[in-house]
Amino acid sequence: MTIKLTQLKQDFTEGLSQISRFWGFPKGMGAIFAVLYLSPSPLSLDEIVQETGLTKGAISTEVRTLARMGLVHRSSKLADRKDYYEAEHDFYKSIRSILKERQNSEFDRALGSVRETLAKLESGSVTGNEAQVQFVYKRIQALQEFFNAIDSLTKAVVKLESLGLSNVKNILSILK
Repeated sequence: MTIKLTQLKQDFTEGLSQISRFWGFPKGMGAIFAVLYLSPSPLSLDEIVQETGLTKGAISTEVRTLARMGLVHRSSKLADRKDYYEAEHDFYKSIRSILKERQNSEFDRALGSVRETLAKLESGSVTGNEAQVQFVYKRIQALQEFFNAIDSLTKAVVKLESLGLSNVKNILSILK
């Protein structure tokens, strides 16, 4: 059974849309990344509209987010006023970029909120049903431990950058 390339690209785009949604991003982000990733040359917003069926406004917003995450890069063409976009093809670089984005102030504020809540619980100043206070304490403590582990993992992956991709691949092959 043969499959047309256009159908294959549509299926891939739909698949990345679903992956995007799974990770908590809009489906459109996945579709835009897929279209750009499979394009041999940078695309304008109008071309992305044609490929995805999304509105130009939605694409503009999602492309800015993708660019901030390091997954899409903007470029221009001489004597053309339009901006063009292309997907990052180095997935290791993309993951590092996403993990660095994790360190933004919003995420840090969320982590701070968990730390503050845990500190209040540990200070003994929270009153209420003791069993419920202990239940909440254990839940907040588990969340803090999870965030600490994610934070350590993020820092380790970002530090791997200094080793270079080939060295990281060698290390990972040893661990298999």
